[in-house]
Amino acid sequence: MVVWGDWSARYDFGEWHPLTPRRFGPGVDLLRQSGASQFLEPQPASEGDLERLHERSYVDAVKAFSIDPDRHSEVGIGPGDCPAFRGMHDASAAVAGGSIAAMDRILSDDVEHAFHPGGGLHHAMAGRASGFCIYNDVALGVARARDAGHRVLYVDLDVHHGDGTQALFWNDPKVLTLSIHESGRSLFPGTGFLTETGGPDAPGTAVNVPLEPYSGDGSWLEAVETVVPALAEAFRPTMLVTQHGCDSYELDPLAHLRMTTAAYWRADRLLDEIAHRRTDGRWLATGGGGYDVYRVVPRAWSLIWLAQAHREAPDEVPVEWRTRWADEAEAFDQGPPPTAYLDPAGMVASEPAGIASANRRVVRRALEGALELLG
Repeated sequence: MVVWGDWSARYDFGEWHPLTPRRFGPGVDLLRQSGASQFLEPQPASEGDLERLHERSYVDAVKAFSIDPDRHSEVGIGPGDCPAFRGMHDASAAVAGGSIAAMDRILSDDVEHAFHPGGGLHHAMAGRASGFCIYNDVALGVARARDAGHRVLYVDLDVHHGDGTQALFWNDPKVLTLSIHESGRSLFPGTGFLTETGGPDAPGTAVNVPLEPYSGDGSWLEAVETVVPALAEAFRPTMLVTQHGCDSYELDPLAHLRMTTAAYWRADRLLDEIAHRRTDGRWLATGGGGYDVYRVVPRAWSLIWLAQAHREAPDEVPVEWRTRWADEAEAFDQGPPPTAYLDPAGMVASEPAGIASANRRVVRRALEGALELLG
C-alpha cells in the first residue's frame, strides 16, 4: 500500500525550495509503472493526534503561520529551511495523518507493509520546525505503534541525522532509533555522534553511525548489513518503521555521500527480511530527503515498494516514463532520466582506504556500544 493523494502536493515551501512537490509527478508515475495500484489518500491529522508528540503552543504557532505567513519568525518557521506558507498547518498535518493512517492499517492487520513517500519528516522537534520538517509524521507513526504496545525499531537511512525522531523517543525503552548518516561534523544538523546513546531510562536505544564525507556503497552497506540485523536480534522489536531519504545518492546536491540505487535495493530487501523475521511482517516505510527529483527519487521510491511487494527490480526503467519526464528533467538540469532501476557496478569510484577504515571503526564502536548498553 502506498500513501499518496491530493494532499501530498500541498506540502509546498515554494517554487525554488529543495523539497519540492514536483517529485510526486515522476515519483508516483514510476511507482504506478512499477506495479503499485493500492493507494491510501492522506488526510490531516487531528490536533489531538499531533499533540501526542508536539507541544500545543507549537501547533498553535503553525496554525497562526498558516493564516498569516508574513508574521514574525518563531519556532523555526520563517525565511530559510522552513518558510511559512498559507495553509501550512493543514498540509503538514496531512503528512502526519498519512503516516498515522498507514500505521493504523498495519495495526489492524489490513496490510503487512505500507509506504508513505511524502513522509519521513524526521527533523521536526516537539516545539520547533527544522530541516524542511514541520510535524514529525514518522515519529507520530512510531508513537501510534508504541501506544498499541509494540516495541519499535526505527531505522533512519537519510543522509542527515534523524535528530527529531531520536529526541522524541530519547528516554523511551520501547523505541530504538538507529540513524546511519553523514557525520554531523560536515553536515546539518550537526548531531548524531557515537556518544548519543539514549536517556537514563533507555540506555542503548539511540544508536548512531556517522559516516565520513564521500563514503560510498561499501561503507554504507557494511553499516546497514552489520548493525541493523544485530540490533533487531538484541532489541526484539515487534514493529519496524524506516525512513528512506535518498539524499545520500552520488548526484544529490545537498550532501556528500556517494550511494547508488544498487545499495538502496540491497538495504530495502534486507529490511523486508527483518520485518518478516522479527516483526511478523509489520513494516511502515517513509520517504524523506532526496533532491534530484528525476534521476534519483522516483527509482528510490519504486525500489522500496518493489521490496515490500516481494518483486524483483526490473532491468530497465519503462521507456514511456523516461519519455514523459525527459523535457522537465532537462529544464531543471536533472536529466536525462536513467535507463535502469539499479545503477551499474563501478558507476562510482571505490572509497579511499582511509575513509573505509575510519567508517569500519565507527560501525564497530556503534554496535559494540549499543549491545553493551542494551545488555
